[in-house]
Amino acid sequence: MLFVSSEPHGRLPDGRRIERWTFGSEGAVTAQALTLGATLSALHAPDSEGRRANVVLSAGDPADLTGEARYFGATIGRYANRIRGGRFPSDTGVHRLPRNENERTTLHGGPDGFDNRLWRARPVRRSDRVGVAFHLHSPAGDQGFPGALEVTATYELDSVGTLSITYRAVTDAPTVVNLTNHAYFNLAGEGSGDILDHALQIEADRYLPVDRDLVPLPGQAAPVSGTPFDFTRPQFLSRVTAGHHPQLTLAGGGYDHNWILRDRPGDRPAPAARLWHPPTGRHLTCFTTEPGLQVYTGHRFDGSVSGPGGRPYRAFAGIALETQHFPDSPNRREFPSTMLRPREQFTSTTVYRFSVA
Repeated sequence: MLFVSSEPHGRLPDGRRIERWTFGSEGAVTAQALTLGATLSALHAPDSEGRRANVVLSAGDPADLTGEARYFGATIGRYANRIRGGRFPSDTGVHRLPRNENERTTLHGGPDGFDNRLWRARPVRRSDRVGVAFHLHSPAGDQGFPGALEVTATYELDSVGTLSITYRAVTDAPTVVNLTNHAYFNLAGEGSGDILDHALQIEADRYLPVDRDLVPLPGQAAPVSGTPFDFTRPQFLSRVTAGHHPQLTLAGGGYDHNWILRDRPGDRPAPAARLWHPPTGRHLTCFTTEPGLQVYTGHRFDGSVSGPGGRPYRAFAGIALETQHFPDSPNRREFPSTMLRPREQFTSTTVYRFSVA
């Protein structure tokens, strides 16, 4: 039976209350989402033996949600990923943003991005799925971005274990928008160890090499063939530790790169990636309308955040599959545009389908 409910989940330092919404199908896949950051904070899925586990990382201490764990499962905006130099041109001139990573880039919308906001929430109930819709008003000039933005992030689960995330946004002045969800997956269960025994497949023949700031280099995308970035067939993530590659070294010893997805149909989600954990039989298939997939393997986790089970998250504790436009697109005319203008609507849909084998 499908259900959706809400309850208090602590308070912010200024006293504002965080709500936690729980929804899904009893005995199947269920999810929890927070009004802080429109955050996916838990996702319980069965394994091949029917045993359920939370397969996304989350902070055991709510205080970490605005600190070390601020991006875990959150809705990222206004611009997910990096903008070089904290500046970009638009119809109304050059706009400057606060630089919050190495003083050289703006990361995930700036120091006070959408992940750090309290969103308004309402339940979603349909005959075949349930969930919660979050709404946020971002005023003109928010973190340096022009135009006021109205944003809705909707999570919905059906009875067979398919989670859909739909973003919509409108603006009153030209601005850039790039939204994503920043969940870290571990199909063995959060806190169970690393994800190096997971197999990954990506529907991409090219990726974007980066510089020391993890911003795409000038020039053409690079082919994945013959490199550790080739996931056109399933590959175990342990390959990241099996050799050396300059791009992996730049990223700190793991993947923090954007793959260019093939065969994008436009407004209909298409296959993007598949993640599989052989010991539990859990499969996760990702579909999206977005042109890119940023993969981050959590290799910089240092144990400073512990999950709900009390176990600290160390290197490779989870993998983020962030469906999005490309990093630094506002400064790269050859990339798909992220510009949103009045009388237009930004729409993006990503689907995570769970199964067992």
